[in-house]
Amino acid sequence: MQQLRIPTPEIPAQSGTFKRAMKARRLIMLSLGGVIGTGLFFNTGYIISTTGAAGTLLAYQIGAVVVYLVMLSLGELSVAMPETGAFHVYASRYLSPATGYTVAWLYWLTWIVALGSSLTAAGFCMQYWFPTVLVWVWCLVFCVLIFVLNVISARFFAEGEFWFSVIKVITILAFIILVAGAMIGIIPLEDGTPAPLFTNLTVHGWFPFGGLPILMTMVAVNFAFSGTELIGIAAGETENPH
Repeated sequence: MQQLRIPTPEIPAQSGTFKRAMKARRLIMLSLGGVIGTGLFFNTGYIISTTGAAGTLLAYQIGAVVVYLVMLSLGELSVAMPETGAFHVYASRYLSPATGYTVAWLYWLTWIVALGSSLTAAGFCMQYWFPTVLVWVWCLVFCVLIFVLNVISARFFAEGEFWFSVIKVITILAFIILVAGAMIGIIPLEDGTPAPLFTNLTVHGWFPFGGLPILMTMVAVNFAFSGTELIGIAAGETENPH
């Protein structure tokens, strides 16, 4: 007996999809550059003063483990379903449309706050070299620069982010080398004190303020790690997300 085959209509390709123009190297540096920012440069001092040196290391280790587990999951989803919109699309599909809607707006709100703080921090940094220029002027300049990078093309934006991220990674490596040199005495301290080595980790005890401040500062720590999730958003515009 001949099996009856019911024809199914072909689903038309979506019009308006993004061109996959980003390279893997750009995607990696986009994520690394997203992490290196105001959370690392400006919040670390606050966390150390609140939890102590050892408490800060522990807080960042906890945050790193959480981010690592989340990024493993997001990486799997991004490779399997590289869509522009990323995790709020996944939340809508596998949890509920309401959850995806909430995630999308919360993520938008997060970056509105983060972008404002980043622009303000950049303005304050530029005042070291240009003290007579107001902070809001630099905020406007950097805001226009970011807008232009995004408007021209995805490839242009990705290439710009790649080189900006390279600068930030090199800066972080230079800081690590300089601080290590100061710790062991290769680079003399300005006040003439001897090399501290690792004594500052326990000079006031391992956890001088207890364990509660470590939990309280996890918000600032997680904010410092924000930016890694950009891989999930940019996977839909990458030639080979895998």
